[in-house]
Amino acid sequence: MKKIRVRFSKKGKIRFVSHRDVARIWERSLRKAQIKIAYSEGFSPRPKISFGLALPTGNESEAEYLDLELAEDIQENFDDLKEIQERINLALPLGLEVQKIAGKELRADSLQQVVVQSTWQFDLSGYTLEQAKKWSEGVLESSEIVVKRERKGKVVVEDLRNQVISIEVIEETEAGVRVQADLGTQPRTLRPSELLAASNPPIKARNVCRMNQWMLQGDERIEPLSINDAPAPSAQIADVTRRELNHVRTNGQASESRLNRQRVIRSTTKT
Repeated sequence: MKKIRVRFSKKGKIRFVSHRDVARIWERSLRKAQIKIAYSEGFSPRPKISFGLALPTGNESEAEYLDLELAEDIQENFDDLKEIQERINLALPLGLEVQKIAGKELRADSLQQVVVQSTWQFDLSGYTLEQAKKWSEGVLESSEIVVKRERKGKVVVEDLRNQVISIEVIEETEAGVRVQADLGTQPRTLRPSELLAASNPPIKARNVCRMNQWMLQGDERIEPLSINDAPAPSAQIADVTRRELNHVRTNGQASESRLNRQRVIRSTTKT
């Protein structure tokens, strides 16, 4: 086994460190832990580390992922993987912690390709339970969610309603009302901040945390690397995801439906 997948958390003050800087931290920590990583060829060799979906700066996460290609084969057994996990955790700074490591096939699709949705939790500051439920019902009943994005120096407008899979009001907290939302990631990721900014009036969330990331295996949704043996909840959500996200790439190729979806991106604000 030469390739492994790592699940790790990002909590506390390190949430203010950008995705790019976290990648640099990982490179240094792996060297410190004396984990021998394979390098690319060419004039400027780079370690073969592949990260999953970028986490917005300022957000926490219980479920971040990366793939590592090792320079040497190791045995895929509990003791070897546990030793690697412990060595990495000793080298990582406070706030980053490896939860689990497992083997991965060399030619398996990348995390960027296979993850189709993320589960988020966040607090709506100043909201009551009734107000939060009214907001969530309004989002789910709406026919469109218009988001402005800058792409290649131009502002484009996209309708990302299909990216909102589910919203659930959980409980009251000291910061407001906690909400859990499943948001799509294909062909482009919908972040909680974008969803809330598209509300009328715009809403700001506190304590945003990515709880899970999901990929599809047949009709079931599964985690890229589960930290326990409990089955992943699939129920209706997997079916909705499959219907709405049928543009997910297979073997690195964009499907026709994905290309059609990209053609309908509007370039002017709806009046």
